[in-house]
Amino acid sequence: MFYDGRTSKDSCLEVVYRMYWLCYHIHTYQKTQVALVHGISMGGGASLMVPMKFSVVTEKTVFATPEASIGFHTDCGFSYILSRLPGHLGEYLGLTGARLNGKELVAAGLATHFVPSEKLPELEKQLISLNSGEENAVKSVIEEFSVDIQIDEGSVLNKRATMDECFSKETVEDIISSLEAEATQEGNDWMTATLQGLKRSSPIALKITFQSIREARKQILSECLKKEFRLTMNILRTVISGDVYEGIRAFTIDKDNSPKWDPSTLEKVEAEKLNLVFQPFEEDWELKIPIREDSRWEGKYEDSPYAPSK
Repeated sequence: MFYDGRTSKDSCLEVVYRMYWLCYHIHTYQKTQVALVHGISMGGGASLMVPMKFSVVTEKTVFATPEASIGFHTDCGFSYILSRLPGHLGEYLGLTGARLNGKELVAAGLATHFVPSEKLPELEKQLISLNSGEENAVKSVIEEFSVDIQIDEGSVLNKRATMDECFSKETVEDIISSLEAEATQEGNDWMTATLQGLKRSSPIALKITFQSIREARKQILSECLKKEFRLTMNILRTVISGDVYEGIRAFTIDKDNSPKWDPSTLEKVEAEKLNLVFQPFEEDWELKIPIREDSRWEGKYEDSPYAPSK
């Protein structure tokens, strides 16, 4: 959809605006929400999982934020979410697009419960028959089906000390240099795939993603969502690069897996140009999300200046 609209001005603006508005409400919703996640939950899809009061995963669940690899950025609230993970796990996940399984999601705090997939249909049935949204009642039902988790010995979550050391650096270039140095040490074979992934990704997308996550450490949810909305629109508008469309072409349309990034290297990404995609819009054109609970239905796309006049 995004690719097909690449030559039309803001062809996907409505779906982007609605998605960010929805993300805000998922994060702040007062009623008990439960996500039953069986299979792939990546990028925007994962925004329908992680912020829920209860996120139930299985051995078949696969999570990732792989946007930088296709020329995009960690969107739909994930600069906020990743920046609040322990240490620098967030930078690792956002920059590398690394995948986590169900047990790792619970261990990392991105999901709340692990339930074996064969029990999931019965859990769903029990939750529906509960006919109650009371938090403790819902939690009690889920805990009947959930099991304790133990992450595999080879899990990247067991490499946290080294990961934090490498991904705590102040630039993407320094992160890569640190990884290259550590990769020569015994027991760091896992870094080879990490480095290969980083070097295949869009340089401009890596820089945008890194800056967004670092900024998010000092931003509240609404600030993160407004920032991500700007980034999304500016990237789709190719303000400084058309990498997102090149990434979609290379990985999902032509599937030649040979994107031609512009700029082609991290060193060629100009700081002045990078800052252009982070610049606030004029106030009227910013994402409008409620600032008080009693006005939670304000800020909808239909009420924004972006909506076509009736």
